[in-house]
Amino acid sequence: MSLKNRDEHNRWRNKTVAFRISPEEDEQLEVFVKLSGLTKQDYITRRLLCKDVVVQGNPRVYKALRDQLVAVLDELWRIEVGSSVDDELMDTIQMIASIMDGMKEDSAYDE
Repeated sequence: MSLKNRDEHNRWRNKTVAFRISPEEDEQLEVFVKLSGLTKQDYITRRLLCKDVVVQGNPRVYKALRDQLVAVLDELWRIEVGSSVDDELMDTIQMIASIMDGMKEDSAYDE
């Protein structure tokens, strides 16, 4: 039996919400979850409740950023050959840019 979960306000998380998504949407969701550094549950809950998803830098987030940048670079090489940019790639690029911009802002406070 799994442990009972409480949220940041010490409320029991005992309700289950389920929905269906396409394989492409699942892939995009997995990328965003990895880049956020949050659990999938916390990421989806924050997005559904229109709360900010604040990325906290850690080795796992750094690795996810690195891996996604490699994947984006591979896609950009493919596009140069003559293919077009798909919406999922643009969404990923925008999220990476947003995270990198936030990292830049954090480093300004470190000085």
